[in-house]
Amino acid sequence: MHLFQTITFALIALFVSVTQAASAPLMRVEEASFGRMADGTPVKQFTLRNKKGMVTRVISYGAIITEIQSPDRHGTMTNVVLGSPNWEAYQKGFNAAAVIGRVANRIAKARFTLDGTEYNLAANSGVNHIHGGRKGFASVVWEGKALPAMDHEGAVQFTYLSKDGEEGYPGNLEVKVTYTLTDANELRLDYEATTDKATPVNLTNHAYFNLAGQGDALDHELWLAADRYTLADDNLIPTGEIASVKGTPLDFTTSTRIGARIEQIKPKPNGYDHNYVINGGGKSLTLAARVLEPKSGRVMEVRTTEPGVQLYTGNHLKHGALCLETQHYPDSVNQPKFPSTILRPGQTFKSTTVFAFSTK
Repeated sequence: MHLFQTITFALIALFVSVTQAASAPLMRVEEASFGRMADGTPVKQFTLRNKKGMVTRVISYGAIITEIQSPDRHGTMTNVVLGSPNWEAYQKGFNAAAVIGRVANRIAKARFTLDGTEYNLAANSGVNHIHGGRKGFASVVWEGKALPAMDHEGAVQFTYLSKDGEEGYPGNLEVKVTYTLTDANELRLDYEATTDKATPVNLTNHAYFNLAGQGDALDHELWLAADRYTLADDNLIPTGEIASVKGTPLDFTTSTRIGARIEQIKPKPNGYDHNYVINGGGKSLTLAARVLEPKSGRVMEVRTTEPGVQLYTGNHLKHGALCLETQHYPDSVNQPKFPSTILRPGQTFKSTTVFAFSTK
């Protein structure tokens, strides 16, 4: 009888424990310490969770996404973004999946003229300027705070003041980036910026995705809603001409294996590093890209309000991942025929990109 009672009480305790766990409220956003800068500035990590078990982690250094746990067709979770759980990696200069600014991509000859004044920037890519400069927004600490949880989503917001003259850019630029994880397995990035002086602004996130979680990304299948791209010279600076992708290895208007024609790219940057003009892009939230990893069945759709998307196949990483950087076109500040990147006092820059995960 004593043994029976013991087993019974144990089963009741287990039932209560399981019931409590099942009924426990979902912690949609959690904050923790991640590390410290050399000057002692703390770096925070925010963990976002949804009801389907998906997890995204972001740190205040560079507003970097360090992890996206996404399910395959069998429900197995895998991190699908290139990142590290260790602060030491970021201290050594690893800043994949950071917010890029004040201007993403390239500016020819590291200079531009705005309202009659020439501005000189850091030449950190040969004679050209790339991704906001030597530090840009990727290597600074943002102010992060968890936002009140909603019924079907949780969010964290990062803010940063880019001071007048930082990296050579004019104006004090106040920037907000909000990461929201929804119960529809969508990670939404909302950008906002204001300035007290006219300045170019072109924000993106430089996330490297591998939907298999490991190996190269050449077997991923890619579809782009883009019939055209911006022609560029050998240094990947746009010539100003917009050309058709038809008949070129850049054509992803039908879903195509990324590695299928990668060897045909000339001149060879060892892979894709091209800006595509999104069909109907730049006006409202538009489906720009879809990626399928056949073995896992993972699918990622990219929707954006931006007019362009830069396809980069991790060429320096032996094609271990791919980037789909939603943005305005490279060197727009020097290309009057391209959509403008100039933000003026009294205006508010707003941009949204959604990475939506599913399976097939």
